[in-house]
Amino acid sequence: MISGMVMIFVALWFYQSAVKAKTGNVLMWVAIGAIGFFIIHLMLVNLNIYILEALRSSEGGANYEALQGADRKNEGDFLGVAGIFKSLYFEVGPSILGFIAIAVVRLVFVTKEAFSVANLFSGLK
Repeated sequence: MISGMVMIFVALWFYQSAVKAKTGNVLMWVAIGAIGFFIIHLMLVNLNIYILEALRSSEGGANYEALQGADRKNEGDFLGVAGIFKSLYFEVGPSILGFIAIAVVRLVFVTKEAFSVANLFSGLK
């Protein structure tokens, strides 16, 4: 849900930047931004799944894939302050990292400005 809203925001941000930079094929850049964010987000979510499976497989045993309790037995790892940070990383991390990667693509290919933090996130009004 969060990543869907971020993807819509990225598409609007690319559209606004491409129009301001007077770049040809504005809709192509909008599609590149949205699809690029989706691909990066998908890769990072798959990485998170791999990390979660690595954490859970350490518990091992025949009951790992058992129907009853397969999702509940690991809930202790997500309690407390460390659990809150793990949950935040797994939920929001791919969206933030995807947004930053797409911001670099926007800066280099669409606006063609000098690389700086101010230019990287310009146009976010």
